[in-house]
Amino acid sequence: MEIITTLLDFVLHVDKHLEAFVATYGLWVYALLFLIIFVETGVVVMPFLPGDSLLFVVGAMCGVGLMNYPLVVGLLFAAAVLGNQTNYTVGRAIGPKVFQWENSRWFNKAAFDQAHAFYERYGGVTIVAARFMPFLRTFAPFVAGVAQMTRAKFTFFDVVGGALWVGGIVTVGYFFGNIPWVKLHLDKIIWAMIFVPGLLVGFGAWRARSKGVA
Repeated sequence: MEIITTLLDFVLHVDKHLEAFVATYGLWVYALLFLIIFVETGVVVMPFLPGDSLLFVVGAMCGVGLMNYPLVVGLLFAAAVLGNQTNYTVGRAIGPKVFQWENSRWFNKAAFDQAHAFYERYGGVTIVAARFMPFLRTFAPFVAGVAQMTRAKFTFFDVVGGALWVGGIVTVGYFFGNIPWVKLHLDKIIWAMIFVPGLLVGFGAWRARSKGVA
């Protein structure tokens, strides 16, 4: 329970934690950010890291000169693409046997099923859309690997999605993250970034399953 509380505090106050880290460790913050984005997109048992909110806050910090915008975008784009490639490779190696796995501390069966249903309905576009949806973005490349999508096709969607996700959210943070109203309501904005895409994922999965039943 303490771990969850600590993680929730980090997600909701990522701006304060990240600013303190920059002040204390300087350039090492780039390595930390690379690791967080790589792990969130590349390790199927780690879907709860603060991807969207982190990118937004990083953009805001670039906007006030605390971090280097081109370096951040390039580095985190590489982390996002490499993470997805790793996740896809694991899914492709494991194959369909994953459907027989039970829910556990290390495997969220419901999240996997939602991602699979979403993938079945929308195909490769899921890899792009999933970038903006917590939980789904961690499972989507894994599901694509399980479904044996070709590496070339997956890489195309991976690169496009990674560029839109990292470049888009960091840039939005860069231009809007330091507006007084945004800073004052950042916690509410972060909640919206978590729950709104989640609702869209749930609706898409429901539609996919309903169509499958029909």
